[in-house]
Amino acid sequence: MSESNHVVVSVRNLSMGFGDETLMSDISFDVYSGEIFVILGNSGSGKSTLLKHMMGLYSPVSGQILINGQDLTGADESQRMNILREIGISYQSGALFGSMTLLENVRLPLEEFTSLSRPAMDLVSRIKLFQVGLLGYENHMPSELSGGMQKRAAIARAMALDPAILFLDEPSAGLDPITSLELDELILNLSRSLRLTFVIVTHELSSIFKIGQRMIILDKKRKALAARGTPQDLRLNSPDPWVRSFLNREPFND
Repeated sequence: MSESNHVVVSVRNLSMGFGDETLMSDISFDVYSGEIFVILGNSGSGKSTLLKHMMGLYSPVSGQILINGQDLTGADESQRMNILREIGISYQSGALFGSMTLLENVRLPLEEFTSLSRPAMDLVSRIKLFQVGLLGYENHMPSELSGGMQKRAAIARAMALDPAILFLDEPSAGLDPITSLELDELILNLSRSLRLTFVIVTHELSSIFKIGQRMIILDKKRKALAARGTPQDLRLNSPDPWVRSFLNREPFND
């Protein structure tokens, strides 16, 4: 948990669903400034869907999502744009534009949301690439990079507007163990050096125990939040046997 205990994201009594199908009901939790917060769950539990609700991409069936105290769910379009300026997003695929160089990819949010001069935008973009270890690759196309480098570039673009909160959807997906470990180290370094808040959806337990400070676990069967706490404490001491089994990679029988 962060030293300040200042809440930057608050999910209150959130229910998610599509049509007549309820995915999750009555989810509540807070994310504190400067922490690395993990969303975990079994397959189909709605981890990425929850993240997309927190990003403002989906509307909940009921409940609220507050970003720095501002109600995202009840905001009009102008208010939503101002609230969403406070977050950065890196999707599972990276979502880089293949026809653009890395510099052009990172520069996109600056072109859309600022009135900076082109030289200033290029300077900011280079700084962001430096922060993720990609300075010198400005003119490379995404296809010329490894999967891990593409993930780093996507994080650089997510940081372009200097958001305080970064949402990462399965950042280690498709990476080999060494590259995944290097990405974990990058996230830790960014958290420490820039005091960024991370909200990360992942199923990689090794990554969770390395970087996660607090977490929630969603359970598809219960359609509810099954646990919250630190990864280590939940693995050892959760009163829920399913949670302990899940975190210890052990079979569970009702």
